[in-house]
Amino acid sequence: MSETQEAQLKRMGMRSWRRGMKEMDLILGPYADAHLATMSKDRLIIFDKLLEENDQDLLPWILGQNPVPAYLTDLIAEIGVYARERLAAK
Repeated sequence: MSETQEAQLKRMGMRSWRRGMKEMDLILGPYADAHLATMSKDRLIIFDKLLEENDQDLLPWILGQNPVPAYLTDLIAEIGVYARERLAAK
């Protein structure tokens, strides 16, 4: 049985907010809230794969401290820009 789109978005949103590392909750949670509903099917697949990555890898990628795997480069860059703009607006 395949997952409905509604269930997929709910699962991915929850997984974005419940990472295990608070810093990643505060980066991925707001990003997911703002973008999940309008992501293309292909982008959702990539974001879902990103959610499988360890926080200890994700945070240095987003901060630009470590090289990002090629399949995540665009998405990580977009998330980093979103997080920085969000912080600057406060």
